[in-house]
Amino acid sequence: MPDAIDGFLAMLAAERGAANNTIEAYRRDLEGAETILSRRNATLAKATTDDLRHYLTELDRAGLKATSAARKLAALRQFFRFLYAEGRRSDDPAQALSGPKQGRALPKTLSMADVDRLLNVAYQGLDDENRPEGELFRAARMAALLELLYATGLRVSELVSLPIRAARTKDRLLAVKGKGGRERLVPLTEKSKDAMARYLELGAGRLKASLWLFPSDSESGHMTRQAFARDLKTLAEMAAIPTRLISPHVLRHAFASHLLQNGADLRVVQQLLGHADISTTQIYTHLPDERLKSLVRDLHPLGDKESE
Repeated sequence: MPDAIDGFLAMLAAERGAANNTIEAYRRDLEGAETILSRRNATLAKATTDDLRHYLTELDRAGLKATSAARKLAALRQFFRFLYAEGRRSDDPAQALSGPKQGRALPKTLSMADVDRLLNVAYQGLDDENRPEGELFRAARMAALLELLYATGLRVSELVSLPIRAARTKDRLLAVKGKGGRERLVPLTEKSKDAMARYLELGAGRLKASLWLFPSDSESGHMTRQAFARDLKTLAEMAAIPTRLISPHVLRHAFASHLLQNGADLRVVQQLLGHADISTTQIYTHLPDERLKSLVRDLHPLGDKESE
């Protein structure tokens, strides 16, 4: 079955809308497994469970991290499920395999008070209208970036590449093209719309000919992810928040975590974040211990109740 890997990758692209980077990652993992198996005169498409166990052993001997080995095993499992479903194999040799033990780290996040501090410091830069025009513009840009990110949970790549028409829309919904070309709608808050309007007003001259809402300072194109991350850490220092705890992705975590802590449905948060698989969204369900206790107390049919 020389075309087995290509057929599997074509399925990922056509049926699941997988992004090019995702497809190439699967290709590297599967072709790497093919290379290792060839040393014992085996092929990936016809591999037995013992062949695959040998492959995993070789990864362990090479000192591969458990998270990386688990990712490669996940690729194998999907590949062999595809071959079985397509009738190319009558069995699934990866079904009996167990993955390496690994702990799943909770994402870093910020409290609501931390986010408030960041926003307050960002707006303080706009209070003094006697500041140089360039400084006011950068302050307004940071306020708009923060309001948008915390209001929508966009990926940083989606945020910095927003077209300028996003700020000029009268709609309360923003159309975003995410991973794999999948489009989704995210709602805008009044505060985020106000922040964009003020930013457009202060940057009228700079943004007049721009296609991007957040154009680059020095080159053509939009603001880079690295530039936003650097400015965000500077703002965190001013807000007395440890810079190791802050990044654009942490604010995306905060968006999701705070929605769930306030009762949002997991499926809704999944759609807002643009996750293809709800298991990715479930990592954000790390609610504080006291909130977990109160949920059990108040909602469980046998939870503690005050006597009437």
